[in-house]
Amino acid sequence: MSKNLELINIDPWLKPAEKSLTERHKRFVNKLSGIEKKHGSISEYSNGYMYYGINHNKVNNTFTYREWAPNAKELFLTGDFNDWNKYSHPLTKINKSDWEIVLDANLYADKFVHGSKVKVIVVSDIGEHFRIPAYIKRAVQDDDTKNFSGQVWFSEPFDWFEFENKIERNNLYIYEAHIGMAQEKEGVGTYAEFTQNILPRIKKAGYNAVQLMGIHEHPYYGSFGYHVSNFFAPSSRFGTPEELKTLINTAHKMGIAVIMDIVHSHSVKNLNEGLNKFDGSANSYFYKGDKGIHPDWDSLLFDYGNEAVQHFLLSNIKYWIEEFHFDGFRFDGVGSMLYEHHGNEMFDSIDKYFNSSVDENAILYLQLANELAHSLNPNFITIAEDVSGMPGLAYPSDEGGIGFDYRLGMGIPDFWIKMLTDVPDENWNIREIWNVLCDRLYYIKTVAYAESHDQAMVGDKTIAFRLMDKEMYDLMQITDRNHIIDRGLALHKLIRFITLALGGQAYLNFMGNEFGHPEWIDFPRLGNNWSYKYAQRKWSLNDNKDLKYHMLANFDRDMISFAKKANLLDGGYGNILKIDEENKCLVFEKSDLIFVFNFNTNKSYEGYEVPVNRLGFYKIVFNSDKPEYAGHNRIDDSMLYESKTEEGSKPFIKMYLTNRTALVFRYDKFM
Repeated sequence: MSKNLELINIDPWLKPAEKSLTERHKRFVNKLSGIEKKHGSISEYSNGYMYYGINHNKVNNTFTYREWAPNAKELFLTGDFNDWNKYSHPLTKINKSDWEIVLDANLYADKFVHGSKVKVIVVSDIGEHFRIPAYIKRAVQDDDTKNFSGQVWFSEPFDWFEFENKIERNNLYIYEAHIGMAQEKEGVGTYAEFTQNILPRIKKAGYNAVQLMGIHEHPYYGSFGYHVSNFFAPSSRFGTPEELKTLINTAHKMGIAVIMDIVHSHSVKNLNEGLNKFDGSANSYFYKGDKGIHPDWDSLLFDYGNEAVQHFLLSNIKYWIEEFHFDGFRFDGVGSMLYEHHGNEMFDSIDKYFNSSVDENAILYLQLANELAHSLNPNFITIAEDVSGMPGLAYPSDEGGIGFDYRLGMGIPDFWIKMLTDVPDENWNIREIWNVLCDRLYYIKTVAYAESHDQAMVGDKTIAFRLMDKEMYDLMQITDRNHIIDRGLALHKLIRFITLALGGQAYLNFMGNEFGHPEWIDFPRLGNNWSYKYAQRKWSLNDNKDLKYHMLANFDRDMISFAKKANLLDGGYGNILKIDEENKCLVFEKSDLIFVFNFNTNKSYEGYEVPVNRLGFYKIVFNSDKPEYAGHNRIDDSMLYESKTEEGSKPFIKMYLTNRTALVFRYDKFM
């Protein structure tokens, strides 16, 4: 008898899909049960990195290298240890798919050592190729040839700070960052520099999680880390694995959780570095034919129904959690994984989530990945990048969902771009703002954000640059008065604050955007003559107290501090008290607070009536118009506002409501 799934019980809209959801759940239960029966647990099953790749057996002092290459004809290990002799160290095929070589460590005590370079030669139907072992834990780029090699890497025991039970899961403020471009220099930043220079800024700004991009090794820096070649290797261009561990450990000591941007949605096509045609066949790791090629990303798509691929990816999940103590994963490209059309369709009916275009193998893999991550650390955070709205995406797998903790609210930044690009300020629709920010299912947790790295890339613009453009370069002095800058600063604050207040149960910001970083991101490439000019963050703008950037940073810091104290993210939906389209004002209640937003371009209102729910006194507890936030100091925060009622009306307070201002009131006392 099939289980009565909780997901269907709480969402009657899914009733027509009950059969599909039940089958999806049954596949997951059966697969997990099979894994547990054969291996004891999904954790034990996911130890592939301890079996494959290069591992040291301390008991008999041997090095074992194993590789999954079912279609290869011959494999040879080569490297510094044998002076790059191509054929002196053949691997033996130990079953239908696996190859192995065992080296006596005593015989190679001076050559097969920590840091020495290695490759594997794979002989197959497509010829003979130098490859990097699939499970390699470190890959390094040669300065002269720019080619990558694997590197023997034996990490020493690391003294970890205990952090697992300190993650504020219901009060999550995420600072999205890229190690390489986090420094203010025209070059590649390092793990060590990030630890020393950037983590203290994140702590000071009030964020309690940092989401790191580009951690997997990737041959092309400009891919932002999304064209992965070596899934078990932290990017060597930023430093050593130990330096990454130190970064994570230091963050933990600061009370900051560390989330990895994990890329299991696709892989780079490169033959020299990646998994493409690893054993000579086109589909060992990837789907056959066109199904295995992403038409937009020029990359390869994993065959999630292949047992060895599942094992590879699940082992990768466990590796990053166990070896590096990451506290969460933001799964890249989930929307692409879920559908054979990669999410490039209108999702205007429930059938679109359960028809033949859905990749049930990918869904099963994601269910297993979430099960594994949460079994290793019950406090682990998983976030899905999906714009389609797949039912049950962020709902427990054992109740019919896919198992993520959060989904990214990807429609929110798209909405703000549309508003800023296509709609004059005076025509902004206040109800539409409300509807977009509240457009989420109550049981699906959402990470709200106004902009991320996607909106900062060259060819796009950050909110600050859309608002203020070239004027930012010359008119951000404290003493400057300019209507474009004034408008930009005010709307920058309002957009971020209302997104945080209404958009979800977690909040995200991309590094530098909290102070209105003026420039886009452009990685070194042929088109810009391989320049690093725009692959950096100009923290000096924020540090210069003669410029207004630090005022936006002040606002962002105090906004987050206020939201934490008010437990705003865990406050559910807001409750509309007033939508005033004529005057472009919005009033709502949330977490026992009254929020008042005036988006009007130029009108301030004397004696504006704000509905409230109780008689008594109300006090302003947050004010976007403060001078330290580059506001105009038009409102006296010390005033008490007494609510009144008239015959047949609800209680209200009257106030001076200035244009492009956000205010929050707290009930003070009853008189």
